[in-house]
Amino acid sequence: MAYPYRQIVVTGGAGFLGSYVVERLRDRGWQVIVPRSEDYDLRDMAAVRQLYADAQPDCIIHLAATCGGIGANRANPGSYFYDNLVMGAHLMEAARQLGVKKFVAVGSVCSYPKYTPVPFKEEWLWQGYPEETNAPYALAKKMLLVQSQAYRQQYGLNSIYLIPANLYGPRDNFNLDTSHVIPALIAKCAEADSDVVCWGTGTPTREFLHADDAARGIILAMEHYNEPEPVNLGSGQEISICNLADKIARLTGLRHRLLWDSSQPDGQPLRRLDTSRAEQFGFRASIGLDDGLKQTVKWYRDNVQLKQAAAGV
Repeated sequence: MAYPYRQIVVTGGAGFLGSYVVERLRDRGWQVIVPRSEDYDLRDMAAVRQLYADAQPDCIIHLAATCGGIGANRANPGSYFYDNLVMGAHLMEAARQLGVKKFVAVGSVCSYPKYTPVPFKEEWLWQGYPEETNAPYALAKKMLLVQSQAYRQQYGLNSIYLIPANLYGPRDNFNLDTSHVIPALIAKCAEADSDVVCWGTGTPTREFLHADDAARGIILAMEHYNEPEPVNLGSGQEISICNLADKIARLTGLRHRLLWDSSQPDGQPLRRLDTSRAEQFGFRASIGLDDGLKQTVKWYRDNVQLKQAAAGV
């Protein structure tokens, strides 16, 4: 195929989702540059300008984020707001100044209002305030959409905004201080020598998207979508946290009970995305939750647990 972009910069390309995006891009023959945080602090406009001067990109896929689960969001609302807001603002401003051909901004499903009817439609993004524990992070990520549409209107920047469902899969972050629900449950259940305490009531529902499916959706949008409206990327499957925990307990062979600490927050009550807009450029998720969970548990056992065992942890 003819490649419209010579150099693609993927911020956060060394991270969880980023590793899948970079792998798929390189498999397809794209030239990809992954900036390292120790070389370029994206919160610093001078560093962003230096990155662009060094890389000479004509397409940016912005995945870099300061993020974590509910506990991490509660502990770091200020830094999660500032870091994500400033990174996006600097990267897009420099991109429009330098005439970058395309900017792919990846937002967060947390940006939807706390009480959004399911399935979430993109036009409902502004119908209320996000769930409180995630709100600072969610609003900072949502400002990427505002900036994207404003820059398209004023400067003609071809910027698009994608909203993936909750991500999971091999290579995820299993650190209990910062991880999201699936890796946290896998780590807790796999390592348990007593009953496992889970946050909340277990009644909220979530839609999960395998990171490899998300990467495929991002690249399809980069290649084929050029409109101002945001686009959901989801799997079409919804599951309660309680049922999810039961699945993970079985897959990990948990021999103890799952207990629910209702003094801890549930987060958003319901979450499932309308993905009809993404289907217009050919995206449908291909990895079902059961298969994806099996892959993720196996990866955890083959990598995290084996490394811990080798280190005597």
